[in-house]
Amino acid sequence: MARIVGLTGGIGSGKSTVSAMLAEKGAIIVDADAIVHELQRPGEIVFDEMVEAFGREILRADGTLDRAKVGAIVFADDAKRQQLQTIVWPRVGERVRELIESAGGSDVVILDVPLMAEATDGSRRLAEKIVVVDASEDTQLRHLAEKGVPADVAKARMAVQASRDDRLKIADFVLQNDGTIDELAKQVDALWESLRP
Repeated sequence: MARIVGLTGGIGSGKSTVSAMLAEKGAIIVDADAIVHELQRPGEIVFDEMVEAFGREILRADGTLDRAKVGAIVFADDAKRQQLQTIVWPRVGERVRELIESAGGSDVVILDVPLMAEATDGSRRLAEKIVVVDASEDTQLRHLAEKGVPADVAKARMAVQASRDDRLKIADFVLQNDGTIDELAKQVDALWESLRP
């Protein structure tokens, strides 16, 4: 059976960079965010349920989902955020399981899940080990600013995610990302050596 490893980190921590590095080494990446985007396309059940729950104002003129509007709604209201999670998370979990089942016995499957520390089941139960990409708040804000995310928006999103301490509590491996990309790459090299069958 494939080795299943969870990968998580706060917004702007560098988790996507680590995921890309592991993919280059031959890991199979199961990206929860990509699955969410797939399930939120028009015609999908998740899309229909989101429109029913939050109204047509979450749609662009072309009928596709306006993620910025959804984010503005759910990051400002805990009840609505939980409602969104109730719609999305179970279907993401089903798709993740399907992808894991299609992996080969010698594969290393990386479950790239931003909210792994927030979830008590699903991806966390599936993972044999959990890798946390850890970065200071200053580093997270800098990374997000480089992507064009305003500081107030970045801080609001960070505030509703699990705390740094909560993420570190679930970690079997911690990759420290307050340094250079080369320093991060060396840590990923060492991690990969420990994960390979």
